[in-house]
Amino acid sequence: MSSTDVAVKSRGMRPTDITDPDYFHKVVDCQWACPAHTPVPEYIRLIAQGRYTDAYMLNWESNVFPGILGRTCDRPCEPACRRGRLEDKPVAICRLKRVAADFRGDVSGLMPKIPKKKNGKCIALLGAGPASLTVARDLMPLGYTCVLFEKDPRGGGLMRTNIPSFRLPEKVINEEVDMILGMGVEARFGHEVTSLKAVLDEGFDGVFVGTGAPRGKDLEIPGREEAARNIHIGIDWLTSIAFEHVKKIGKRVVVIGGGNTAMDCCRSAIRLGGKDVRVTVRSPRADMKASDWEIEDAEREGIPIFDNHQPSEFIVENGKLAGVKFARMSAEYDKDGRRKLIPTGEEVVFECDDVLMAIGQDNAFPWIERDIGLEFGEWEMPIVDKTTMMSTRPGVFFGGDAGWGPENIIWAVAHGHQAAISIDLHCSGQSLTASRPAPGTSLVSQKMGMHEWSYANDYSEDSRVAVPHVATKKSLKNLKVEVELGYDVELALEEAERCLNCDVQTVFVRNLCIECDACVDICPVDCINFTANGEEQELRQSLRVPAANAEQDLYISDQLKTGRIMAKDEDLCLHCGLCAERCPTGAWDMQKFTYVERQANPVGQVNCMAYIS
Repeated sequence: MSSTDVAVKSRGMRPTDITDPDYFHKVVDCQWACPAHTPVPEYIRLIAQGRYTDAYMLNWESNVFPGILGRTCDRPCEPACRRGRLEDKPVAICRLKRVAADFRGDVSGLMPKIPKKKNGKCIALLGAGPASLTVARDLMPLGYTCVLFEKDPRGGGLMRTNIPSFRLPEKVINEEVDMILGMGVEARFGHEVTSLKAVLDEGFDGVFVGTGAPRGKDLEIPGREEAARNIHIGIDWLTSIAFEHVKKIGKRVVVIGGGNTAMDCCRSAIRLGGKDVRVTVRSPRADMKASDWEIEDAEREGIPIFDNHQPSEFIVENGKLAGVKFARMSAEYDKDGRRKLIPTGEEVVFECDDVLMAIGQDNAFPWIERDIGLEFGEWEMPIVDKTTMMSTRPGVFFGGDAGWGPENIIWAVAHGHQAAISIDLHCSGQSLTASRPAPGTSLVSQKMGMHEWSYANDYSEDSRVAVPHVATKKSLKNLKVEVELGYDVELALEEAERCLNCDVQTVFVRNLCIECDACVDICPVDCINFTANGEEQELRQSLRVPAANAEQDLYISDQLKTGRIMAKDEDLCLHCGLCAERCPTGAWDMQKFTYVERQANPVGQVNCMAYIS
C-alpha cells in the first residue's frame, strides 16, 4: 500500500468513482431492482410524451414480454421506488408498462432481422417458457438455429398454464410468444423430453433447460389417499383450466396455501361455480408469500383468508371428501426474527367438496440421467453457475425456475439473457466469464440554460392512481373477462408524472465549488452536507440527516479547499435539481445516466440507446 493510499484511508472514505457503471445504476433504484434492468424512468418519460411504441420497444429489448409483465410481474422495482419513501405507494411501474403495450402501434417492422444464412450452430431449448423464449429471442438474430421442445400444444410455459386468463388474456400471450416463434424457431410442440442424454446425442452445440418447476407439492396427512378424487394440486388444476379440461368445481372449496398460486386458485374457483371459497394459511397473515395486490384482489371478490390454520386431516365420509380439519396455530418470533408456529390446542373443521393445494412447487428432473457429467446438489437441484448459467456439464445451461426454483417471469427473462450470452461465447470457444460484454452506459448533461432542464423536474405530491377494474358481478361470471382494465391515456399521464426521474443524476465538480453552501440551504430533504471526512459508519451518523440505509451509497467528493468534503446521501435525494439551479458556479449539474444491460445480441443494446435518445 502506497503512502498516498494510507493517507486517504486515514482521512476516511474515498471519493466516489462515478465512472463505475454500477454506481449511478444503483441510484436508479427501480432499474437496479429489476432483474432484467429495464430502463424504468426512461420508458415512463416516453409514455408521458405519448411515445407508446418507443416505450414498448424499450421494454421489449430488455424484458421481452411487456404486455405480459405489465399484468403479471411480481414488481421487484416498486418496493425500491424512491416515491415510496415519500408517500404510501410507489409509482405504478408495472401497470405503466402495460400502457406501453396497450397503446403501442405496429411493431412488426421493428423486430430484429433474422439472417437467412445461419452460423452453423444449433441450440436445443427445453421448455417453451419465458427463459427459453428469451434465449431464442437473443440468439436467432445472431444466426443460430433454435429447436424448442415443449410437451404442451402451445408456447408460453407457466405464463399460459398457471396464470388465469382473467389476469392474463390468451391474446396477449399469443402476441408476445408468437413474436419470438415467428423469428423462425423450430418448435416441437407436444414433444415431452424424457431423456437429456437422448437430446445430447442429437449433437446440439448447446442445450438450455428452461422446464420450470413443474411439480406441485403434496400434503401427506390422514385421509389424503381416500379423498384423492376431490383433492387437486393447484398448478396442475390451473393447467387443466387453461387447456379447458376442467370447467367446474364443487360449491364448497378450501384452498390450502398462501402464495400467488393460491390466490389464482381461489379466484378461479369462484368463476367455476364455487359459492363458499376460502383460503387457509398456516402462517400469520403478515408472512403470506402472495403479493399484496393479489391478496387485495382476492378479498375484493369476497374470498376470506384464514391465517394460522395448519391442515391436520382430510375428513372422509362414505368414501368421499367431506371437509378439512385444521389445528389453530400461534406464531412466536425469536430475537433474530425466526418464526416458530405453536399449536394452540384448538381445532376447526371446514366442510368442503373440493380442496386445492397450493403449498409450493418443486423441480423434477427424473429425465436427467445422473451419469452424463451433470452434478446435482442440495434438494436435488442441478449445480449451476450464477453468472454463466452453465451446469457442471459444459454446453448445458439452466435458467428460470429450472435453475433456481420458483420465481417470477422477470427472473426467468434475466436468466435467459445471461444464458444466451454464455451460449454464444461457448459456441465461439471464448471464456464465459472473461469475455462477457460490458453494459451500455452514458452520462449526459440535461442543461439547456443556467436554470432550465430538458426533463420535467417539478415534484408532484399526487397519490398513486388507482387502476380501474371491471365490475365484480361481471368479472365473476366469466373466467376470461380480464379484471383490470388498465390505465387510459389520461390516467397514464397522471401516474407517469409521479416518477421522480431517478436516472437524472446530481453530478458534483469539486474544482468549481466555492463552498457557499447555497445547495445545502435549498435542498428540500437535507441530503447535501459539507463536512469533515471520516469512516463510513461515523460519517453516516454525523450527517444533518443520518444516512440510515446502508444499502444505498454516499456520494463523496475529494477534499475541498477548506479541508471538508461534500457528502450526499443518495438514498434521500429527490433528483429535483434545485442544487444545480441554485449553484452560482455550476459545480452541480443534472446528468441523465443511461444503463443498458449486456445481451448476446449487441444490436439490442444499440436499439435501446436509440429509443432513449
